[in-house]
Amino acid sequence: MSFGGSARRVRDVTLPHAWRVSALGSCVQLYRPIGFEATLSFLRAKAGPFRTDEAALLRALAVLEASRSVWQEEKRAYAAIRRRAKRRGERGPRPGEANPYRPTHWYGARREAALHAVGFWYRRRPAVLVPGDDGLSPVLWECVLACLDSGGRLTPAQRQRLAGCVERLTARLQSGRRDDGPAEHVRDLLTVARHLEAAVSPP
Repeated sequence: MSFGGSARRVRDVTLPHAWRVSALGSCVQLYRPIGFEATLSFLRAKAGPFRTDEAALLRALAVLEASRSVWQEEKRAYAAIRRRAKRRGERGPRPGEANPYRPTHWYGARREAALHAVGFWYRRRPAVLVPGDDGLSPVLWECVLACLDSGGRLTPAQRQRLAGCVERLTARLQSGRRDDGPAEHVRDLLTVARHLEAAVSPP
């Protein structure tokens, strides 16, 4: 079912509440800019206990729809930029050019949602972040703790270490080398690192 169809089911007061909560989950499956579970957690933080409360459920949907609307506007703007670039003979996007077709942050509340996502990983999946012998998770662990303790701030030195960590994790993932550890673990670390970057970025 489409996002719009699932959203209509969330609003349908003739349906049992549990079905409407499930429909919200379907919406999140289709738009989960900070990950499925982290997105649901952020919606609970913003809207309240939507699994049991009618008003909170509608607030959660409104929060999600508002962010998705900003994302869709970004996509339309990007499409217009790409059309103009193609008319100039630029067939593909430039290296490093941001592509909004795959959302990587919460549109409309980037820093707030990223900080929530960092806290979510710290609380719900700490095993990913516990310092190991991979040389990078200790850096992330330090930055996660500093970010959460400060409400989203890192020192210049910590920012530099985080940037280096992101670069090395990206290279590891792209290399596909098995001796760098399981690809899923590397992806998880990179996900947290990207959330950290957004959480500590300037407003």
